[in-house]
Amino acid sequence: MKDVDAMKDRFVSLLESKDWRFLKIEIEHLDSVEIVELFELLNEKERLLVFRLLDNQKTKDVFKKLSHSNQQKIVEGFSDNSRWITKFKLAKLLNNIEPDDRTSFLEELPEELAQQLINHLSPEQRGIANNLLKYPKESIGRLMTTKFVAIKPDITVKQAFDYLREFGHKSETLNIIYVIDEHSRLIDYIPVKDLILANPESKIHELINYKFISLKAEDDQEIAIQIFKEHDRSALPVVDEAGVLLGIVTFDDIMDVAEEESSEDFHKFGGMEELDFPYVKTPFLSLIKKRSGWLIILFIGEMLTATAMGYFDKEIAKAVVLALFIPLIISSGGNSGSQAATIIIRAMALKEISLKDWWYVMKKEFFSGILLGSVLGAIGFFRITIWQLAGWYDYGEHWNLMAWTVGVSLVGVVLWGTLSGSFIPMILKKLGLDPATASAPFVATLVDVTGIVIYFMVALAFLNGTLL
Repeated sequence: MKDVDAMKDRFVSLLESKDWRFLKIEIEHLDSVEIVELFELLNEKERLLVFRLLDNQKTKDVFKKLSHSNQQKIVEGFSDNSRWITKFKLAKLLNNIEPDDRTSFLEELPEELAQQLINHLSPEQRGIANNLLKYPKESIGRLMTTKFVAIKPDITVKQAFDYLREFGHKSETLNIIYVIDEHSRLIDYIPVKDLILANPESKIHELINYKFISLKAEDDQEIAIQIFKEHDRSALPVVDEAGVLLGIVTFDDIMDVAEEESSEDFHKFGGMEELDFPYVKTPFLSLIKKRSGWLIILFIGEMLTATAMGYFDKEIAKAVVLALFIPLIISSGGNSGSQAATIIIRAMALKEISLKDWWYVMKKEFFSGILLGSVLGAIGFFRITIWQLAGWYDYGEHWNLMAWTVGVSLVGVVLWGTLSGSFIPMILKKLGLDPATASAPFVATLVDVTGIVIYFMVALAFLNGTLL
């Protein structure tokens, strides 16, 4: 939208003067994306006034693109108004919204409010809404729309086009036409392009091969995401256990779910709960609550690091120089663990690896850990050597043993961090938990504790009888 501030000022001026005719003309020149951008600049009352002036198509398009909080405010604004015309507008809005978009909106509302809104629907739409809401919250059934076109296999291509012209406007998409038998069971689907190129007198069953991909209504939405990725489709049919065609899921709905799943995993991997609203709209106390749980768990975990160091307090007292390299050792282990966890979780999400590949992963990460640890160990070794020989720092008469201690410790800690970061997500997956829970902070905390133990055990092996 060009010159956003000027656009806002013009709309506010028209709203204040109640010049509804010119306001409606202005709105007609904007597309749905621009209207959503405008909504972000207006207050609640102004949004409601503008929304009332939208035509049916823009009402559906704009409502779908609004954030859930703004959707709820619009609906509540209509609900709170006692004027019958406003109630009529609310009923019309709810009945015109695509069934899948309406389900997505209703499932986030308090149950009492959702039921009140369902009561505004026509008997037909109320039945559709209740039917979709009966499916589990994260299931494919919640995503599907019942607006599709289905034909029988024994009609001709010409008859199919006649049917499309009569009923096609009721479908959310006309890219694909579904073919069902006399019991409404899905037997195939056919692209409209194939119909256009076919002989008008050909029968539909002559154009299909009875091979198709479908989704189950009860399946988890993540399954749909994966199937859409693998088969590159704009829409897929949804069937029940008997194969009856219930609805379709479109690519734009899958993209929304994929974005939500990515956000959820990203938050988990960062060591916090998923935000229910965008960051700028999340209440301060809610943000603190989402972040505090994991921070407390990680803090308690880090307390074990202090416990481990307390166990070696005598060694630290005898060789204070050991304490200089503790941050270096534990951070290297934590970083290597975080890297491995990131790689493995992403590979599992993309189906590049599965639990049956655990031995391949362990072998690969073992040698990776050895090599990466050797590189860091060599750098640590030469760092002490160069500083000692250059006179920049005096590590004492046993500086060479100290150099070997740091070098070997880095190999062990990085190896352990790499293995931990790779096997923890797989263990969580085996237990039926979300691998993303193996967040970078979680792995780093685990490796911090064990890294201290590895470091001082190596120190005892190299420095026993000298510094220790």
